[in-house]
Amino acid sequence: MTLHAVTVLGHDRPGIIAETTDRLADLGLNLEDSTMTLLRGHFAMVLVCAGDADAAAIEQALTPLGADGSLTVTVREVPQEEPAPGMGTPWVLSVHGGDRPGIVSGVVAEVARVGGNITDLSTRLAGELYLLVAEFDLPSSADPGALDAAIRAVATSMGVGATLRAAEADEL
Repeated sequence: MTLHAVTVLGHDRPGIIAETTDRLADLGLNLEDSTMTLLRGHFAMVLVCAGDADAAAIEQALTPLGADGSLTVTVREVPQEEPAPGMGTPWVLSVHGGDRPGIVSGVVAEVARVGGNITDLSTRLAGELYLLVAEFDLPSSADPGALDAAIRAVATSMGVGATLRAAEADEL
């Protein structure tokens, strides 16, 4: 079996997910990982699927999705690798406050500095309120208290609030 990454980006409309996944299922492909969201009225989806179809066949099956120019679809083969062993403990970071440039880079730099690996990150802007939620794995060698203090210091310097907490397995 071969793994393929499929991305679909463009103007949102009803049925994108249904049409894409139906065409992939018709090729006998199994969806193994996916993320889908709206970004300011634009649809963004990344799928990792497994099966015996090659990239050319997948591209041909998905070509009608972008026929009107409103969506861009890409397909690429993903090398199969053994999953990395768990890094340690899962954590959730929430940041909220007035929007300004540099919030994401400022707080995630602190996570990276201690060897944390971000596994999911989303942001939303509602009027002037900015919200960031990140899930990450923290190596056992990292000090969560020191990381919390560093993140709070960065957040405070930007005029936003930050909360760091250990994640429960059923939350992820």
